[in-house]
Amino acid sequence: MAKKTVKDIDVKGKKVLLRADYNVPMKDGVITDDNRIVAELPNVKYLLENGAKLIVFSHLGKVKKEEDKVGKSLAPVAKRLSELLGKPVKFVDKTRGKELEDAISSLNDGDVLMFENTRFEKGETKNDPELGKYWASLGDLFVNDAFGTAHREHASNVGISKHLETVSGFLMEKEIKFLGGVETPERPFIAILGGAKVSDKIKVIDNLLDKADKVMIGGGMAYTFFKAMGHEIGTSLVEDERLVLAKETLKKAEEKGVELVLPIDNVVGKEFKNDTEFKTVATEEMPADMMGLDIGEKTISLFGEKLQGAKTVVWNGPMGVFEMENFAKGTIGVCKAIAELKDAVTIIGGGDSAAAAHKLGFADEFTHISTGGGASLEYLEGKVLPGIASIADK
Repeated sequence: MAKKTVKDIDVKGKKVLLRADYNVPMKDGVITDDNRIVAELPNVKYLLENGAKLIVFSHLGKVKKEEDKVGKSLAPVAKRLSELLGKPVKFVDKTRGKELEDAISSLNDGDVLMFENTRFEKGETKNDPELGKYWASLGDLFVNDAFGTAHREHASNVGISKHLETVSGFLMEKEIKFLGGVETPERPFIAILGGAKVSDKIKVIDNLLDKADKVMIGGGMAYTFFKAMGHEIGTSLVEDERLVLAKETLKKAEEKGVELVLPIDNVVGKEFKNDTEFKTVATEEMPADMMGLDIGEKTISLFGEKLQGAKTVVWNGPMGVFEMENFAKGTIGVCKAIAELKDAVTIIGGGDSAAAAHKLGFADEFTHISTGGGASLEYLEGKVLPGIASIADK
């Protein structure tokens, strides 16, 4: 079912609540990566240009205890948003109360205000009904554009939606279109999955085996599959408790006629550090005293060949220890191979893969890069996400 978007409502003169995802990395009160603020700009500008009185809010970091609030204020985000918009963004360092209510009352059409980190309220992550109702009382309409929290049932998304007409912003609309489109993809459809643990991705693999033509697996989780197949894996990362599951997955792929592609060579090292002694070996020749840290050149070429002719590609998870320069080549190679595909819808499911594409300068070559790691994984598992379910249907 298609969801309502900002273009389906009249915002002129209305107090519009915008739940953005401004959970940006910070160091000593300085934003180190403003990608999420930049990504939200088209939505913010659209609402302001159409005469909304805009009230923007977000969470920032994990806040469990009072001392966790230190360094988690959204004040630097409001400042950066103001710079990017070229106009003032009034910041209220409260999450409720008279000061916030008065500031909202004094807004004119086209003005923008940001209030403090939603997680400064204990009831936020518990979806406290009273808190959701209170925040809803501050506006006339609700635009949920925070896909990064769509898998969570919080007061600032689901709670507010129970009391106000709720539509998606442009980012949420894109996530629904592309990640949701994986349910009925144009074929051939190929999924590339990496990362450390089978347990993180097993439900995604299971769901995609019902939809994909090929599933390629790299990263640390490949070694659990290798061990399940009876290969020597040396001191590589392995989840022994997932070996039965890995065997079942291999069997399911065979039964469904899905080509499951594993690395044919691996970059192995003595220790888990960048300057360790390392070499490339065939999968069947893994030394007992070394660990797999990346896919090898032959596997990069193999994955590149298998991608040819694809019409839909979803990639989630690095192929090796991407944060270490010596073991980033696999991730770079796969990123480049996907980016160079012609006439294919190419989607990155958030997380480390998204960071890699941005860092390597390939971000613009992809059709869609998800803004939510955990949310995109659950969406790819085929789950109904509460943050999306709470948006009104067209």
